[in-house]
Amino acid sequence: MTILLAGCGDLGTEAGLRFAALGHRVVGWRRSPSKLPAAIEGVAADLSAPNLPPVPADTAAVVISIAADSPTEAAYQAAYVRGVGNILDALKRDGVTPDRVLFVSSTAVYGDAGGGWVDEETPPAPAGFSGRILMEVEELLRERLAGTSTAAVSLRLGGIYGPGRTRLIDQVRSGSAVVPVDIRYTNRIHRDDAAGAIVHLATMTAEPAPVYVGVDDDPAGLGTVLRFLAGELGMAEPPVGDAGPARAGNKRCSNKLLRGTGFGFTFPSFREGYRDILAGNGMRHP
Repeated sequence: MTILLAGCGDLGTEAGLRFAALGHRVVGWRRSPSKLPAAIEGVAADLSAPNLPPVPADTAAVVISIAADSPTEAAYQAAYVRGVGNILDALKRDGVTPDRVLFVSSTAVYGDAGGGWVDEETPPAPAGFSGRILMEVEELLRERLAGTSTAAVSLRLGGIYGPGRTRLIDQVRSGSAVVPVDIRYTNRIHRDDAAGAIVHLATMTAEPAPVYVGVDDDPAGLGTVLRFLAGELGMAEPPVGDAGPARAGNKRCSNKLLRGTGFGFTFPSFREGYRDILAGNGMRHP
């Protein structure tokens, strides 16, 4: 089948390589297509601008993996709301009806749950503009595709880590890491598992659910992760103290629904994932 990747940064490129390895034709839209590997047919496109390139007529799935230019509300509006609207406009313009449109969203739509569990049935309660805008885009996607034969799927990813995404490792190495006084749960997914989940949901034969939570099996406390990394690096444990506000709210996200589709994780917890990174495996795509 033909897969259209609308947005080909690190995650989109990794997913594209996996689609191509399965024998699919992969077309990637991004501003700098020359950076894409040969397995992906790069096409120059600014998703925040109208009049996007022609959509391949035989496109069976569209994967929307967008990154804002900066962490501001205006940048999120341009990248996500305008970008997704433009992509949907291009599909309508060209009369292309894919089987699925998969939007890479975030668990930021849940906000803070006081350490409790959240899943696909939990009502979103975004605490900041990023989660609110992502929720707006999810609703836009569902509304625009309602009544068509195209399934709208939102994959709400936890914090992505992997090659070149080493914020916590860097904090431990620099001595700036602080273990919170109170337990603060964190939710993450390795870049490779995130890409694998995208490919799985876009190609599985079963009808997908509207929403999936994409996190690994272990919503571990931040202190647990930091102490583990210190041990792996042969360093003293970080001190306990004021770690500042929680980046993504204190919650535990469940991957039960994603697991139930038959998807298997290469890195089911932060332990396997961070050990792989510390071993120097993998690369971040430009």
